Amino acid sequence: MSVTQQQVLDSLTKVKSPRGVALTHANVLSAISASDGKVFFSINVDAAEARAWESVRAEAEAAVRTIPGVTTVMVALTAERKPGAAPPPPPQPSRGSPGVQPVHAHKPPQGGGSPMARQSEIPGVAAVIAVASGKGGVGKSTTALNLALGLRDLGLKVGLLDADIYGPSVPRLTGLRDKPELNGERKMIPLRRFGLAIMSIGFLVEEETAMIWRGPMVMSAVTQMLRDVEWGKLDVLVVDMPPGTGDAQLTLAQNVPLKGAVIVSTPQDLSLIDARRGLAMFKKVNVPVLGIVENMSYFQCPHCGTRSDIFGHGGARHEAEKLGVPFLGEIPLHMAIRATSDAGNPVVDSEPDGPHAAIYRAIAGQVRDQLKGVIAAA
Repeated sequence: MSVTQQQVLDSLTKVKSPRGVALTHANVLSAISASDGKVFFSINVDAAEARAWESVRAEAEAAVRTIPGVTTVMVALTAERKPGAAPPPPPQPSRGSPGVQPVHAHKPPQGGGSPMARQSEIPGVAAVIAVASGKGGVGKSTTALNLALGLRDLGLKVGLLDADIYGPSVPRLTGLRDKPELNGERKMIPLRRFGLAIMSIGFLVEEETAMIWRGPMVMSAVTQMLRDVEWGKLDVLVVDMPPGTGDAQLTLAQNVPLKGAVIVSTPQDLSLIDARRGLAMFKKVNVPVLGIVENMSYFQCPHCGTRSDIFGHGGARHEAEKLGVPFLGEIPLHMAIRATSDAGNPVVDSEPDGPHAAIYRAIAGQVRDQLKGVIAAA
């Protein structure tokens, strides 16, 4: 059954803003995307009013879910402070007039302390680790998937979350095209392949869709994929992060107590500069760095066996030693890794006895050893 934008708007007329105005008349709705049972839109408010609107966002999501044919709903709350806007004035005492208080009267709890105080475990998940890079194009997603498979081969129950909101790669790398279903609690059920529980924003939108999202929308989407997914019982949830050091990374660090981060870099100086930034960010938010992986470390000709250090060699190892973090291993630039990734059959699963699978499993072994206390206690 096809869902229309008008149906969505009709359902939102029942939702009231903090001032009692119907949401459709509050001038806060973005364009609504509705196709194949999937509905996406954002509620755009001033940053000073964001906390008062969170319950409205939840009510809007619940209202849209009641529309026949809707399978997935994602409503993001976008909060921006207007340029030059002064802080909101303190609330004035009521003079007996009825109605809802002005939005700025909804004050956050005082003495909240660090944003990290909002962290809470994901039920059933013993350890959440991030696979990150300072820049794109270094093979982070391929590394994340094969690392997850390496952990699986070591006997662990593993999930993979593709949190790269702007350019989700996991649907292509896994060959999955299905849409996640909802359970009785309206949580998304992750797709399964290769023995992994897998979730990606790419399962909810078409591959060619341009993900043009502002920071608060990114933060809302990452939070929903962490909290609104029925992950079940997992030893490790591997999170494939977007490149850089932005909102998605900060949201993850503030949302869940990360047990560690793996930094992926090539040997190239430009990549290493960005890798340092990523490593510094995780240290700043007190996330342990499990180590650095040097991807595309070298190229070995399959015909003559000659080795070529296309991007230089050993830079990531040297950087790890300089910064005092573990060096996890070197992954070569090889056609088998590229071809199996493009085909949706990652090399650890499709060539389990090959040399490249052995490299990924060795890296996974080092990661597992650093998580042993956490996993054993779960």
